[in-house]
Amino acid sequence: MTVLLRTDLPNLLHRGKVRDNYDLGDYLLIVATDRISAFDVVLPNGIPEKGAVLAQLSAFWFRKTAHLCRNHLAAMAYERDKVAGLPASAMLASLPSEIVRRATVARKAQRVDVECVVRGYLSGSAWAEYRSHGTIGGMLAPKGLRESDRLPEPLFTPTTKAETGHDMPMSFQQVADMAGEATARALGDKSIAIYTYAHDEARRKGIIIADTKFEFGYIDGAICVIDEMLTPDSSRFWDAKLYAPGASQPSFDKQIVRDWLTASGWNKEPPAPTLPDEIVQRTSQRYQEVFRLLTGERLR
Repeated sequence: MTVLLRTDLPNLLHRGKVRDNYDLGDYLLIVATDRISAFDVVLPNGIPEKGAVLAQLSAFWFRKTAHLCRNHLAAMAYERDKVAGLPASAMLASLPSEIVRRATVARKAQRVDVECVVRGYLSGSAWAEYRSHGTIGGMLAPKGLRESDRLPEPLFTPTTKAETGHDMPMSFQQVADMAGEATARALGDKSIAIYTYAHDEARRKGIIIADTKFEFGYIDGAICVIDEMLTPDSSRFWDAKLYAPGASQPSFDKQIVRDWLTASGWNKEPPAPTLPDEIVQRTSQRYQEVFRLLTGERLR
């Protein structure tokens, strides 16, 4: 099984932790590689099929939620009928299959530099904050909540969009000061609307979306969802059958990797240790399983 760690195509714009972005004029070619990061460090070995899951699951959700908010998706690179009329169509047609399966053609957007986090359940850093201060995202929360409890309503807890290092929490006022009050309200409203719709869709398929994060940008003056959407990299997915509040929950994401790295004694500074084959394969299986459960389809 091919593991794609790096692409080298013409007109590279940006190489991120996971994605390689290429300039197609008014469009981008976004290739989700099989790279994996943890604690803000890219690990030396990749996860088979991870990039295909990220690209194809994002496309699934972009199309499912388009009635709630526009998004940047133009076509998947393997959708020959849709890419034929796009810029660089000849280049797209000549891409090797391992890239085609992981590649999205997207409209360029003017990004809003905010990570739009929505939390429906009390977990992760929100649980740590709640235990210490009784707040979630700086907002006073009900007393007596347990780890993994469902919150009375989804909360919008934005953070900075850091190119390096950790994202930092932002208040609504800080988002408004940076992007304008109307934009700040739109980001919160759209994030919660998409999360609520996706949570209910996933719950019917046996998956709980505990929390997630979105990115937005402007295309032709309209706010659109960009980057990725409701993937195991950007979301916390739990098995509904095993859900038992009061403790950490088994998840369909890279928590296996985080747990192994923590137990290894790694100091969370580069370079990261190489993952054992067992951890790589288990993580790959988790990503592919949640794709199948959510979409009812097999990876292309």
